[in-house]
Amino acid sequence: MGKKYVYFFGAGKAEGTGKMKDILGGKGAGLAEMTNIGLPVPAGFTISAEVCDYYYKNNRTYPEGLMEEVEANLKRLEEVTGKKFGDPSNPLLVSVRSGAAVSMPGMMDTILNLGINDEVVEGLAKLTNNPRFAYDAYRRFIQMFGDVVLGINKNEFEAVLEEKKKERGVQWDSELTVEDLKEIVKKFKEVYKKYGYEFPQDPRKQLDMAIEAVFKSWMNERAIKYREINDIKGLLGTAVNVVEMVFGNMGEDSGTGVGFTRNPNTGEKEFYAEFLPNAQGEDVVAGIRTPMKIDELKKRLPEVYDQLIKVAELLEKHYKDVQDIEFTVERGKLFLLQTRSAKRTGYAAVRIAVDMVKEGIITEKEAILRVQPSHLDQLLHPMIDPSEKYDDKVIAKGLPASPGAATGQVVFFAKDAEKWAKEGREVILLRPETSPEDIGGMHAAKGILTARGGLTSHAAVVARGMGKPCVVGCEDLIVDEEKKIAKTKDGKFTIKEGDWLTIDGKTGYVISGKLKLVKGEISGYFAEFMKWVDKYRKLGVRANAETPEDAKKAREFGAEGIGLARTEHMFFGPEKERILYFRSMIISDTYEERVKALNKLLEYQRKDFEELFEIMEGLPVTIRLLDPPLHEFLPHEEEQMKEVAKELGVPFEKIKERNEQLKEFNPMLGFRGCRLAIVYPEIYEMQVRAIFQAACNMKKKGKDVKLEVMIPIVAEVKEFAYLKKRLGQVAKEVMDKEGIQVDYKFGTMIEVPRAALTANEIAKEAEFFSFGTNDLTQMTFAFSRDDIGKFIGSYKSLNILEDDPFKTLDVKGVGQLIKIGIEKGRSVRPDLKVGICGEHGGDPASIMFCHKVRMDYVSASPFRVPIARLAAAQAAVLDEKGELPVD
Repeated sequence: MGKKYVYFFGAGKAEGTGKMKDILGGKGAGLAEMTNIGLPVPAGFTISAEVCDYYYKNNRTYPEGLMEEVEANLKRLEEVTGKKFGDPSNPLLVSVRSGAAVSMPGMMDTILNLGINDEVVEGLAKLTNNPRFAYDAYRRFIQMFGDVVLGINKNEFEAVLEEKKKERGVQWDSELTVEDLKEIVKKFKEVYKKYGYEFPQDPRKQLDMAIEAVFKSWMNERAIKYREINDIKGLLGTAVNVVEMVFGNMGEDSGTGVGFTRNPNTGEKEFYAEFLPNAQGEDVVAGIRTPMKIDELKKRLPEVYDQLIKVAELLEKHYKDVQDIEFTVERGKLFLLQTRSAKRTGYAAVRIAVDMVKEGIITEKEAILRVQPSHLDQLLHPMIDPSEKYDDKVIAKGLPASPGAATGQVVFFAKDAEKWAKEGREVILLRPETSPEDIGGMHAAKGILTARGGLTSHAAVVARGMGKPCVVGCEDLIVDEEKKIAKTKDGKFTIKEGDWLTIDGKTGYVISGKLKLVKGEISGYFAEFMKWVDKYRKLGVRANAETPEDAKKAREFGAEGIGLARTEHMFFGPEKERILYFRSMIISDTYEERVKALNKLLEYQRKDFEELFEIMEGLPVTIRLLDPPLHEFLPHEEEQMKEVAKELGVPFEKIKERNEQLKEFNPMLGFRGCRLAIVYPEIYEMQVRAIFQAACNMKKKGKDVKLEVMIPIVAEVKEFAYLKKRLGQVAKEVMDKEGIQVDYKFGTMIEVPRAALTANEIAKEAEFFSFGTNDLTQMTFAFSRDDIGKFIGSYKSLNILEDDPFKTLDVKGVGQLIKIGIEKGRSVRPDLKVGICGEHGGDPASIMFCHKVRMDYVSASPFRVPIARLAAAQAAVLDEKGELPVD
């Protein structure tokens, strides 16, 4: 017997289980699991995602025996349902739906009502005694099949539909008569002919074409983009689910809906759902009609409502997580079409995790793994500044679909949102409703606003997953895409492309103009959750900060010190004199002139360090001495050089000449960091004098100072030893003069491959290492961080690299250098403190690696400190389980 590719479910038994997501996809695994636990699920079968993998690896062909397996399962489906595929007297209709292991809402394709043709539609009309339903199902199938399988522009079909509604003077599809639908079917077939196709009357041919279309949709533009945006990798592809159709469009005792076992917006424990009577599932998900609250189902069909609530409770208890459920009611009977782990906002994720621990459903450690680092990013999302008064500026109100506030210029098309965002503009994407094709624009936009659609529409679900503020179903607005305008129904306000709007995803308000936004804060559920995070993590988390504002914010967000204070940023401080004094030093010709200029800077530097020590009292502060080459502090344009010459009172030629002298072919590998200090030691001496004066002053005030001085770009131990000795003497002079002893360490940044390889020598002198992974990555790959944008897109799409190595640490290369550096360093200094202070210090995947190689801490930008804390805790929990996802 060959390999099994098709898994059946029906009559209370399934061949698959909920644990088989990798091959059955989330949808198939959910259908199998719900069948096995006795829930009302229509019968069907799932074609494994392994087929999709084979299809793309073997020139778009199928494995041997697949179609025979499909045929056998189709026969089994006929037996279980008592219906026959293609038989007008008792027809079996099916849906053909995608489903990958990771939920990708709306990104791949679905076809409903498959198996219908000119004969079957008549049989269906007689069998159900409902000709309107039969022809509604037929026109829907012709449209979906043409769009999804043959690539006919769906607007062609929409135009026919709109024309008929206009002719009949009705608003909704459900108001069209049988005769109207028959005419529409006829015109739909003419659309096929216009594109050179005949509508296929053979149901078996329809099925084969639909299965291939779903596999093809794995590599459509929107699916690829969604995987890129959400960093989804390593999947086999999509499975294909062929399921007996159940019909929500059979009359007023039928309908369709989507529900969440808890509110995915706020995390509140309530059944959060919407229902559309006499409709099919696509009507809800696509946002074509704005659905009703679930109370409508309670009014119409109370028994079905009660059953649905019990099912929701059972599923949440079974999966121990919030579920997103799709359901259909056919003539008063409930069917479950899907269950999956619900997409949720950051706030909801944290609240749900905390509540489920309190309810005894999950443990604290499980709660830590439930919340994604990106969720915390959302929690720190902007909100409208409470001091803003905007009551008179509210022009419309929609449904609050994803929290946070956003302000931007309005665009009406996704492509424009992408274009404008690339130009550095903030945009709000305003659409009648969004579709999967809009994914790129949704990602680029600051916020999303739709005129139609409910809280479970495509726009709402995707925006929540992205953490974007979103307002949907804003029916106060009439959108004219062609003219790129939207008007309020009362005619009082017109929104044009480029106008500034602010939306509030918490209240649903749409506000004219650009309002001031403020970042969120850690409190309530968030604060409680972060206590658990800190309880289980092993890695320390510090912040990259050199301004008082950043240092305060870092401490507020739970930083345990400063891992990187970049002193060169201080030269561009609020007082203009700082940069003037430093430039004066750069153009000086003698040691005496340089010292004179640097002494003027010393006072500013000392005050800067005093502020940092005060804010971070009792916590370590790592101060990196000057790193960049000197030419970076001089202007390069002639007009600016003339201006600086005037400010410094020197001839223009002097600035120009010094610029020429300092010019370098490759500044990253040039005259910078410790190299600069070896030639011009007076620069570091001034900085060290300022640092130790500040530390002594704070100690006199009774403050606890923990000082670490870091020398950058060291490649050879003798560089470090020379500077450590010289700067140590300066530190001693200051402390002797002040009569104060400060605890301090001298350490280095490991950012040159040679430093990692000779770390055992460097560690004899250096008391701590901080891996500067930005430069270490540049030097290991020979990639320029500033120029990688020109080719990284191609590298990722061709699978040469999985990630941008400046965003996520390259474990195989750069990671090995780090590992070697730590092992060699600790071989001679077992208590060597080791951290990381590049951009990778705030990247969750990189933090997993930092935990594995037993670093002491990571250092991230202030707003990424909570994310780093969570990632560190997740690494510890996964490590305990033996599931750390790194090589």
